[in-house]
Amino acid sequence: MKHRLFLFDLDDTLLDFRASEHLSFQHTMQVLGLDALPDGLFSEYQAINVALWRSLELGEVTTAFLKVERFRMTFLARQMDLDPQAASDIYLASLANTVVLIDGARQVCETLAAIGEVGIITNGAEQVQKLRIASSGLQDYISFVATSEGSGHAKPDVRFFEYAARMARPFSKDQAIIIGDRLDADILGANRYNIDSCWFNRDGLANTSAAAPTFEVAALDQIIPAIK
Repeated sequence: MKHRLFLFDLDDTLLDFRASEHLSFQHTMQVLGLDALPDGLFSEYQAINVALWRSLELGEVTTAFLKVERFRMTFLARQMDLDPQAASDIYLASLANTVVLIDGARQVCETLAAIGEVGIITNGAEQVQKLRIASSGLQDYISFVATSEGSGHAKPDVRFFEYAARMARPFSKDQAIIIGDRLDADILGANRYNIDSCWFNRDGLANTSAAAPTFEVAALDQIIPAIK
């Protein structure tokens, strides 16, 4: 295997963010006094959240703004008299306690850490992501965590990958590979930075984008056979 640096996206690649997000949102609303989620509230929040993350990746908003604004907009749309800052604080604290591993995450990280270096590259809040990694049990296999908040730039911006590369041990593009679920962030970022990539496509989606993965897998246990 030529690769010695394995740069993993975190959410929906190693950790099942879809599951964590829903559990944390439910918990947040319960703490704020809602016994049951109003119909469609979580879906509305998700749509607002995704749009704000796209804005973050374009450099239009900051992580600090996004954390609170997604709740402010959700509550405003429903005319709910709830505190968006309190919601943000409760939600972010809850994420560290609702970690769900994607099948094969521990095994692939353990194996690749024995071959070379495993790093995390994530468009997320630094402290939250580090807490989630610690809760996941993957921390012993991970050498460093590069976040958009720490970098000041988000994937697929080349400056984010330059930031991550500086965290790694002696770095060579020829020996590095990015592994992630998002074509528009992980794979496009790899293309722009001119390093190999592996698209984790667990939903069997068609690639209709300009991003071109070097490899494609549907499960984490397929990564090592694919990139050998």
